[in-house]
Amino acid sequence: MSFSRINTSSATLTKNRTEESITPTSGMCVTCIDGCIGMCEIGKSAYRGHEVIYPQPFGVITTAAEKKFPVDYSHFNIMGTASGAFGIEADSDKAIFPAVNLEVNIGHDKGIKFKLPWLISGIGSTNIAKNNWEGLAIGSALAGTGLTIGENVVGMDPETKFKGGKIVDTVDLKRRVKLYKDNQRDGYGAIIVQANVEDSRLKVQQYAIDKLGVQCVELKWGQGAKDIGGEVKIKDLKKAQMLYDRGYIVLPNPHDPTVIAAFQKGAFKEFERHSRVGMVTEEGFAETIEGLREAGAKYIFLKTGAYRPVDLARAIAFASKYKLDLLTVDAAGGGTGMSPWRMMNEWGVPPVELHTLVYQYAKQLADRGKYLPAISVNGGFTFEDQIFKALAMGAPYVKMVGMARAPIAAAMFGKNIGQTIEAQQVPVYIERFGNTKDEIFVTASTLRKELGDKEFDKLPTGAIGLYTYYERLAQGLRQLMAGSRKFSLEYMSRNDIASLTPEAARVSGIQYIMDVDEDEASRILNF
Repeated sequence: MSFSRINTSSATLTKNRTEESITPTSGMCVTCIDGCIGMCEIGKSAYRGHEVIYPQPFGVITTAAEKKFPVDYSHFNIMGTASGAFGIEADSDKAIFPAVNLEVNIGHDKGIKFKLPWLISGIGSTNIAKNNWEGLAIGSALAGTGLTIGENVVGMDPETKFKGGKIVDTVDLKRRVKLYKDNQRDGYGAIIVQANVEDSRLKVQQYAIDKLGVQCVELKWGQGAKDIGGEVKIKDLKKAQMLYDRGYIVLPNPHDPTVIAAFQKGAFKEFERHSRVGMVTEEGFAETIEGLREAGAKYIFLKTGAYRPVDLARAIAFASKYKLDLLTVDAAGGGTGMSPWRMMNEWGVPPVELHTLVYQYAKQLADRGKYLPAISVNGGFTFEDQIFKALAMGAPYVKMVGMARAPIAAAMFGKNIGQTIEAQQVPVYIERFGNTKDEIFVTASTLRKELGDKEFDKLPTGAIGLYTYYERLAQGLRQLMAGSRKFSLEYMSRNDIASLTPEAARVSGIQYIMDVDEDEASRILNF
């Protein structure tokens, strides 16, 4: 059984000539024939080389792996029950699904409160993020959830101003923070500023704390999409030169006269901007944490990727030892930008395996009475059933899940619907609901009542799209939790899910479904 697709993907805009006859090990056509112009990835690489490493077209897409892992969250089912209730009186008139409480409080002082147990865990300098930020920020704030400003936003901003190597002004970061903070309600949610190697050198977080009033900052060790630094493509020579001068790795060298001449002739149309990989040491980590606290950071998070198990152990240990407020663990296969396509598919620890290790390592520390921050896990989550399973898998240590691609998509779809409304060209499959945002978006009447006509009318449809998507997830999660008779998040447990295969049970430690309740069932039958 093959888990991977090779040599052809919509992500790299490639395909096989003999689509029905493919060699499974190489992904090549069974008959590779002289005369073919090279539609497959090998063929495209023969004339565009390194450009084909990345998903395309850059700037208008998000991407995630298409590899089928041997065990995934679909290999578990949610266990409901017909009796009892946790977190509410076992009364049919009271234990109804709208009564399920989805609020979660995190932080060393429990001072961060979210209405819903998820956050967007890192949207950085890519065009797809920047072009949809209005919807993402306002929608997240209205929903009372967290939003993380990802890496390289300040460094990529042409309008950022420096003096003596320090940031004195930055338009894009200010805009991103303000859009979120201006739309927060009743103190719910949090805007988080992330930093990679370049951001740390530029003192981005210190600026955000001092000048923008940001309370939450996050260190970034990596993500689930790749084990190298973030990358984007640059179509403008002057911008490529600016980024090179700011210390980024830019390929090819935009100051090289030969490269400039080739670019101007059209031999290539995009420069690559790469970030550096971090080099984690405990001494350096401790110094960074101390520096951020001295700068005024109230809450400090850490995000790590799908690295080796020893790196996960290091992340959990450091988060415990230095009293961090949230640890986010991002599993393999994810991605919101333009990570190398083969790397995205073939690198890292997949979600079920990584999240199982999170539980095991956290339990080791908890059993010894060690401090544990709240933990968030990422893994390509899109709907309420997956969120439920991830919360159950990591219970009681995992408090939230992180998402990125799905919220971006919801905000993007909402924005696009708004554009069709303005153009009076609403597609027929949407037009059956109406032609205005009040008619099309099912949450519009609620938002209009809560915000008032004036504020609602100013809302971008991208924000309404994200808010409405979140509303669906919340209701769906409440229904699943009510079915398991868990009316508050703290009552969720690993017993709320069951493995559908012996292999899933072996990997996760979650009971095989035929073994669930075995002893209790025997006791009931022995009357």
